[in-house]
Formats: sequence, C-alpha cells, structure tokens
Amino acid sequence: MEPRIVGPGPYRATRLWNEIIELFRAGMPLRKHRCRFKSYERCFKASEAVDCLHELLGSNQNFGPEVTRNQTVKLLKKFLKNHVIEDIKGRWGKEDFQDDGHLYRFPPSSPLKPYPKKLSCGKEVIKFPDWNELKAGTSQEHMPVKSVTMNSEMWYKRHSIAIGEVPTCKLVFRRELTQTNIEEMWKAMTLSRLQKVLGLDSLNEVLDTKLVNSKHIVHNAYNVNKQGIVTLEDKSKELPHWILSAMKCLANWPSYSDLKQPTYSGFERDVFKTIVDYFGQMKEPLLTFNFFDVFVSVLGLLQNHSRAVEALQISCLLLPPENRKRLQLLVRMMARISFNKDLPPLSELVKTRTLMVQAFSRCILCSKDEMDLDELLAAKLVSFLMDNYEEILSVPSTLKSSIEEHVVHLQKVQIKYAGADTDATSPPPFCHQISTDEFEYQRATGSQEPLAALLEEIAMNKEISVKDKKKQLKQFQKSYPEVYRVRFPTPETEAVLFPGKTKQKPPILMWALKKPFQPFHRTRSFRM
Repeated sequence: MEPRIVGPGPYRATRLWNEIIELFRAGMPLRKHRCRFKSYERCFKASEAVDCLHELLGSNQNFGPEVTRNQTVKLLKKFLKNHVIEDIKGRWGKEDFQDDGHLYRFPPSSPLKPYPKKLSCGKEVIKFPDWNELKAGTSQEHMPVKSVTMNSEMWYKRHSIAIGEVPTCKLVFRRELTQTNIEEMWKAMTLSRLQKVLGLDSLNEVLDTKLVNSKHIVHNAYNVNKQGIVTLEDKSKELPHWILSAMKCLANWPSYSDLKQPTYSGFERDVFKTIVDYFGQMKEPLLTFNFFDVFVSVLGLLQNHSRAVEALQISCLLLPPENRKRLQLLVRMMARISFNKDLPPLSELVKTRTLMVQAFSRCILCSKDEMDLDELLAAKLVSFLMDNYEEILSVPSTLKSSIEEHVVHLQKVQIKYAGADTDATSPPPFCHQISTDEFEYQRATGSQEPLAALLEEIAMNKEISVKDKKKQLKQFQKSYPEVYRVRFPTPETEAVLFPGKTKQKPPILMWALKKPFQPFHRTRSFRM
C-alpha cells in the first residue's frame, strides 16, 4: 500500500490516523518469535515496531523526516491503548508500551476510527454584508444600484432623453458605512479567501464561522508596530516583563544587554526552562481550540509552499490579538535560537531545533479533545512556522488591498437609470497589475466591441420600422461617431440598409391615338 497525501478538509486528523494504521499493518514484518520457552507465530518485537513505524512516518509526506523516535514510541502507546496492537497474551488498553524486546501482535482487525458527527452549524454560505435596506427617513434617491446589461431597446431608451421619452438619470449616494459594516466586510472576504485557498466547498466542517470575531481580524490587520508585531490596547494582556526579558536574552544571545550576563554554567538552560514552564501552563494553545481543524487542514497544503503560506497567513489573522502577538514573539524567538551558533546547547540529547519543536508544539497547537496525532501534527506545523515565520505572521497585503478597494467602491457615487435593479454587494475578484499601454488597449477595445455589437443589432433588426431604425441610427451616430464610422464608412454602405424603390414610368394613353387627327369643320350653326 502506497502512502498518499491527505489534503485539507473535514476530519483530516481522523483520516491520517486511519491511513497510518493501514500502512503500519501492511508494512510491519511478522515472523515467529520465542519467549520463555514458548514460540509465537506472526508477531514482532516492540523495538522492531518502533523501527518500522519511525521509518514509515519519516518517509510519509504528511509527517516528514523530523518525526523523532520518541514521538514514534508515544504513537505506539496510543496504538496499544486503542487496540491497534496487543501483546502476545491479548492484553491492551494501557499506554505501557516501551522501546524494548516485548512481543506484540496485531488483533484480527485493527479498529479504524469512524468520522465524528459534528454538530451542524448550518450550511452557511459566506454572505457579504448588504446595506440596501434604507435607514429611517431615507429617500428613494439614495438607493444603491448596479449596472444593467443593455440591449438595443434599453440603449435607445437611455439615449433618447433629449426627446423627452424617459426621465433623466440621477446621482445616487451610498449610505455611509459604519465601522461595524467594514468589520463585517473584512470577516466575509477573509473567510471567502480562506475557503478558496483551502479548496473547500464550504468551511462548515473545519470552522464554525460564528466563532470568528471580525474585530480581531481588523485589529490584527491595522494595529501593528514597525516590526509587524500586533500592539494591544489592553496592557493587562501583554506578556509579563520578566518573560519578555528571558525571551530577548536567548533570542539575542550573547548581545542582549538588558540583563547582566551571569557567569555560572547552565544559566541559558535555566532561562529556557523558565520560558517553557510559562507557556506550558496555558489552559489553551495559542492557535486556540476553535481553529484546530483549520490549521490541521492547512497541513495538507505544505507540498504547495505558496498556498500553504497564504492559508496560514489568513488563518493566523483570525486569532485574538493577544494570541497572535504571543505567537509572533514565541516563534521568532524559537527561530533565532535555532540558528544562533553562539548559544550553548540547551540539551545534551537532541539538537536545538528539535528541542524547540518538542518544547513548544503543544502550547501552539493541540485539540480540546484528546487526539491521537496531536503531537505529530503540531510538530509538522511548528517546523513550517519556524522556517517561514516572517512571511506567515505578516498581514496578507493582497487580501488587505482587495478589501480596502472594495470598501472604497461601496462608498462611491453611482448613476441610477430608470428600471435599474438594486445592487447585490459582491466581492471584487483578485486581480493582477497590468501596464498602462495594456490598460489603454483594454479600455478602447473593451468599450467599442459591445457598442459595435449593439449597432449591428440595431442595423439588422427587422422588427422595427424603417423610420424608427433611421431614428435610432442617427441617435447612435451622434453619440458614438467613431464606432458608427467603422460600420458605415460611406453613405453607400448605409444606403444598403434602405434600398430605394424603383420608380415606374406612367403608362402611355394609347386610347388617345386610336383615331386619326380630324381637322376642324365649320357647321351650319356658324353660318353668317
């Protein structure tokens, strides 16, 4: 059985658990072993299981080579507890697995976990705030409108104002956007973008959108210092000064001057232990329990670096400001310590980078309910965060500019024509910048092509009278002479639309020529 990448989506942790069980059962060598003068068929030693599973996890792209042997032993303990394996006497249910020579075997069928039935939050489609409802005392002139696709009849009505057939157009002012309106727009467009990056049809299975606080998103986007760190209005939520000093001491070792550097050996390890103890006593991880499934889903994108970074950027924007700030400071410290060659080793057993991941993974990401792959998933995420923390923990500029442009669009004055529908607010598409020449070309061709099609529709319309057609063509020529000249460069090309009637000569009165000419004769009545 070949390992496969488990992508983002609902119940990703459960899908990974079932995948590892199937791979382990298929790849673990089974043979005959002896124990206390007795032979046992189709079993394996505990150390052999650790070797096999460690190699399997390291080569699996869902976990990677940074999985340690100690983490593998912890996972096998959970396998024993959940009856994925049992000892040769059939005992299971306890986490007393050790990396030694004890014999274990697979039960007839290792239980796969069913997908949990989450409480439905409703099939909530991400809706964008609509401010079309009028305030009390607001007149119809201030109703927002949207553009309408024109046909020849509508075009003629709109351009026949001069002859008094329809009322003139009016300027329409949008209702003023409040801070709450803008925060709702930030939330809607942020979640919409996250859903698109994750490639999900809905966020309902990985996130209860009702728990996302729009104020947190806006605060994280705008209240930052020069280093990009979130600033807090409530100073009581700041990290204690002594913790900040300890973190700065190790992050900037040995150049940090706020503290007098002691001379005793092991000082840096004591400082590190103090930091670990402080973050380890938190009741909730920095990424919060509510967003656990979202971040686990993002792990399915790590093969696509740019998508993974953007997904984490947006996901971290949802955090409470105090959590985001602590995460920024902690991950920055971890990264600096890992690359600081001047800092003495903080452990004799593992490398500094591995120690950072093991020490802080659980305080960054874990589930409220005990999950069997918590530690492995958290280690994978924390490693990626450390390598890309500057980019991930910054405000996504593309998203920010897109939302700001949309807010400006909503506040612009619009033109309302009779019969136009009200505006259904929709998010602007994510676009890329083009050159000035390309813009001018698109503006010219983009406006002339629909007008040319409209002129052709008027010219070929056989349902209107010749008089009305001439009238509409004349109006079009007056409004758009360049487009009209392209279609009808000469009077002859225009005359083709109105072929003249052939005039018939009046018939000759043949009856008048039937009798020959008779001269005048004087009658008797004229005698003198």
